[in-house]
Amino acid sequence: MKYGYARVSTESQSLSTQLQLLEQVGVDRIFQEKYTGTTTHRPEFARLLAIVQPNDVIIVTKLDRFARNTGEALQVIQQLFENQVKINILNMGIIDDTPVGRLIFTVFSAFAQFERDMIVTRTQEGKSYARRHNPEYREGRPKIYSDQKIQQAYELHQEGLSYRELSQRTGISISTLRRRFAKLNTAEKWNRSAVGKNN
Repeated sequence: MKYGYARVSTESQSLSTQLQLLEQVGVDRIFQEKYTGTTTHRPEFARLLAIVQPNDVIIVTKLDRFARNTGEALQVIQQLFENQVKINILNMGIIDDTPVGRLIFTVFSAFAQFERDMIVTRTQEGKSYARRHNPEYREGRPKIYSDQKIQQAYELHQEGLSYRELSQRTGISISTLRRRFAKLNTAEKWNRSAVGKNN
């Protein structure tokens, strides 16, 4: 049997490219899932490892789809080698339980981990530089809608417009309106409390 395995790191990413490539090489069955790179729980991958038999082949499009890091990759591959299961990484080739196969896997797995580590390092360095040189830098997603626009929508809501009507008029989603209004309400309560204490 030839089993395909596909995964992406976030819910917003698409599996379609990986699935298409796996279908092109004629896999018998595909396991797929979405999970973050820091999450160790991969139920579909665990199901795949539980059913493979000697002479089966696991096919993935790239090495980093197979494992999160070098240590995990080598551990899983050792288990598959012991069960006489081959791994076909489409942009590398077939890795089997031979000296050459073991060498290729170790080297490429190390490079994949090195690349991920470098991305994290560059990201952290960029954030650190921005914090030091940009007083307006804020981590996280930038606000799509300004405080002024939210305040205007909030005032309309106070006048009686429903969330649906506000969303249609402003183009702001109902969930965003609810979240930002909640912050405004909290701020107003805090201000009223502070004024009361001062008086």
